[in-house]
Amino acid sequence: MRNALPLPRPPRLAIRLLGAAWLCCALGLSASCGNMREGSAARSIKTDREAVAHVPARTGEPHQPRAPLAGPTLPQNPFMAPRGASNMHVDSFASNTYGWSGPLGHAPEVASRAMGVVGGECPTINFDHQGHIVTVCVKQRSPNLLLLDAQSLRVLARYELPTRRTPLLRVRKMMNDTSGGAYFYLDQLDRAVVGTADGAIEIIAQRRDADRVHFERVERIDLASVLSFDNGTLDKLTAILPDFVGNYWFVARYGTIGVVTPERTLHTLRLPGEEIENSFSIGPEATYVVSDHALYRLEQDKTGKPTVVWREPYDRGSRRKVGQINQGSGTTPTLLGRDYVAIGDNAEPRMNVVVMRRGLAQAARVVCRTPVFAAGKSATENALIGYQRSLIVENNAGYDLFTTMRGKASAPGVARIDVRPDESGCDVVWESLEISQTTVPKLSTQSGLVYLYTKLPNAPKGADAYYFTALDFTTGRTVYQVLTGTGVRYDNNWAAISLAPDGTAFVGVLNGLIRVRDTSRVLPTAPVLPTRRAALLASTP
Repeated sequence: MRNALPLPRPPRLAIRLLGAAWLCCALGLSASCGNMREGSAARSIKTDREAVAHVPARTGEPHQPRAPLAGPTLPQNPFMAPRGASNMHVDSFASNTYGWSGPLGHAPEVASRAMGVVGGECPTINFDHQGHIVTVCVKQRSPNLLLLDAQSLRVLARYELPTRRTPLLRVRKMMNDTSGGAYFYLDQLDRAVVGTADGAIEIIAQRRDADRVHFERVERIDLASVLSFDNGTLDKLTAILPDFVGNYWFVARYGTIGVVTPERTLHTLRLPGEEIENSFSIGPEATYVVSDHALYRLEQDKTGKPTVVWREPYDRGSRRKVGQINQGSGTTPTLLGRDYVAIGDNAEPRMNVVVMRRGLAQAARVVCRTPVFAAGKSATENALIGYQRSLIVENNAGYDLFTTMRGKASAPGVARIDVRPDESGCDVVWESLEISQTTVPKLSTQSGLVYLYTKLPNAPKGADAYYFTALDFTTGRTVYQVLTGTGVRYDNNWAAISLAPDGTAFVGVLNGLIRVRDTSRVLPTAPVLPTRRAALLASTP
């Protein structure tokens, strides 16, 4: 199947020149710095020390947990690493909800690892059975799969992935490119499953010798035949996830949806004229994909081909808002329990959190369309947090790396929306004025905290000051904030917050990653190696 290639909108010349002058120099230097080299020790991300002296190092008080929220009850996908360790959105439901704790603000310690002079963002941070970090970090257009020691942040192993094809001078497109490995996941055998920039699924295992560990590609599934355009270029492979029977599902930027069966048979369909720039979600019953026009429920037909069960359009607005990657939903669909799927739309003047019924019946698909945030300053490009009947959404309206420098920030807003028990609609429970510009937020049911990565507005001396921030899930109150660093290198640029089983938080930033952890613990840590996973790994050659 060959597809017609949509023509990208040309950027403004000023943007190209500014981006070329700033990033090409900075990232060009980073290519030779060796900060991703195997065995290399951690170098801290540089911070503006003068700015640090003029902004708060901490605010709020250490959290004293009440009784924990009921833990997540979603079933474990048998073809993924345990929920919380496997992918950007915690699980295949894209719940963004952990059963273990994150930092509580008890004498918090911040550390960082630079992956270059400026480049080296690590958008997804997962954890293997030994508690090591497995991440993909991107320097210039080159993604690298890395294994890091979570304590020293030393690089234990490195695997170079194919280079992304975004033109180097198209800086905004390069920084908003979600292809090439950003949405990789760990499977039940600790193997990284990556959708590569050259149109393949690579399955990469850890191999341990007597004195070192290294990555080894154990399989490559070539998808070029279904991703090829008429002009010979490839659609951009965005995300891969397994369903509950072992098929690999994948989506690509310009509307390709595919399935690779365990026998490696390949089936695809196309959404003509539609883009898919987000990941997707999978429940036991079906796969859910949001394009820039509609939300889809898909299943396999008798031949194995992905088939649209239902399609529900949403309000995609009339333009790409500042703070979003394209004109349409910026959210990976979030599955709530067994009944609902939720997204954010692109409506004007206020976006809506849209909750739909997942079932097969066509009548009354939409449960609610709930507007959030201020008129004209309302957009999100990150997935929702989903927990029982509650959703958390953050406001990304106005974010742009180049226009939110020197103390400027995007629009404020984080909100909790609950589905009414009688399904008559949804209600805004609380709204916070924190500025969480671009991160994928997370909830811990053990601590009862929502974790954000926020920016201080109107900071003294034009400082760009970034904070790891915790909100009370029940009330929306800001519990504590800890300064992670100052300067553009600490900009989050769409990367996720990840919580390790020992309660440490990791956040991807433009220059690498940061770590936040308590130096005194008041909650127990979660086991790193569940029994079933240990048995699987022990039986694997």
